[in-house]
Amino acid sequence: MSTIYDVAKLAGVSPKTVSRVVNGDAPVGRKTRDKVEAAIRELKYVPSSAARMMRSNRSGLIGVVTGAISRTAELVDPKGLPDLFILQGIQQIVAERDLTLMIADTAGQVEKVPSLLRTFQQHRVEGLIYVADYHKKVAFEPTPPNCPLVLANCYDAEATPAILPDDEACQRSLVERLIAHGHRRIGFLTLDPAMDAVPLRVAGYRAALEAAGIGYQPELVEIGYHNGDAFAHQRLSEALDRFLALPRRPTVICCGNDEMAMRLYGLLRTRGILVPEEISVAGFDNYRAIAETLYPPLSTVELPYAEMGRRAAKLLLSMISEKVSPPHEPVRVEGGVFWRSSVIDLEPDRQTSKGG
Repeated sequence: MSTIYDVAKLAGVSPKTVSRVVNGDAPVGRKTRDKVEAAIRELKYVPSSAARMMRSNRSGLIGVVTGAISRTAELVDPKGLPDLFILQGIQQIVAERDLTLMIADTAGQVEKVPSLLRTFQQHRVEGLIYVADYHKKVAFEPTPPNCPLVLANCYDAEATPAILPDDEACQRSLVERLIAHGHRRIGFLTLDPAMDAVPLRVAGYRAALEAAGIGYQPELVEIGYHNGDAFAHQRLSEALDRFLALPRRPTVICCGNDEMAMRLYGLLRTRGILVPEEISVAGFDNYRAIAETLYPPLSTVELPYAEMGRRAAKLLLSMISEKVSPPHEPVRVEGGVFWRSSVIDLEPDRQTSKGG
C-alpha cells in the first residue's frame, strides 16, 4: 500500500506538500498540484482518514443506533417500517453535509443499545442518534458532553433532545377533516392504551369534536388491538359488533393504523356493509402499500417518519457546530392528511338514519 512518502518521492516534492494537496489546508501552485495528483493516481494512494481525524479532531462520522436493518425482512408488515423511514431521512441530511453515517443495528435487543453507543464513542463519532421503532420512553446512560445525542421517535426522563411525531395534532387534523365532510358520529378503534401515542391521539380526537360542538361519547371509542395480541382479529371483530349494535352506529370509523383499517374492510364486508357507502373508514400512518392498494383507497393521516429523521439530523448537526442550544422539550412533527375515497360526503339527513 502506497504512503504519502511514496507520493512525495514520485512527484519530486516534500511529504508536507502532498499533505497540503490532500487536505486542502494551504495553497499549492497549479503545476505542483498537478504533479502530486498525477502521482496519487499512478500509485492509487488512499489518504488516511484516521490521520486527518487526529490532526483536525473531527471525524466527519455520525453514529446511528437502530433496529431497522434486522427488521428489513419484515417490510410486508407496516410495524417494521417506521425506523427505516426515519433512517432514510437522517441519511439524506448527513449526505448533503458530506458526512459519513455509521449504523449499528440492535437485532431487536434493546439491551444492546448502551454498548453500541459506547462503541461509537470509541470510534470518535461527532454525534449520535438513537432511532426507536415506535413512540416510547427510553432510558440510557448519559453520553459525554463532547458527543451529543438526539433521540428519534422516543424520549427519556433526562430531557435529552428528542424528535417525536405529533400524534395529537395528526389525529385532530384527521377528525377535523371527517367533520368537514359531514360526519358527526365518528367511531375510534385505538391501539393499546399503554402505548404513549394512544392517549395523545384520543386527546386529538376529543379536541376536534369539542371544537365542532360535538360531545365526546365514550361508546364510540373502543380498543382495537393490544400489543402482542394473539386474538387481534377477534378483538377487532367484537369491537365492531359493539359499534354496529348502537342505536345510532358510527358513520365513519377511525383506526389506530392502516393495518387495522385493512382488517376492518374485510370485517365490514363479511357483514354485508359497504365501504364507504354505508360506513366510511379512515386509517393512521399512510402506509402506502396498504392505503393506495385497498379498494376503495384509504383516507389516512401520515406519520412523518422521514421528516422526523431529517429534523433529528439537522438538530444534531446544529448541536455539533454549537449553532443552537438543545431544546428542553421534545420537538413534535406533524403529518398531513391524505384524503382518498374510503370516506364519503354525508347528506345532512343521513346523520339521523339507522345506518349512521
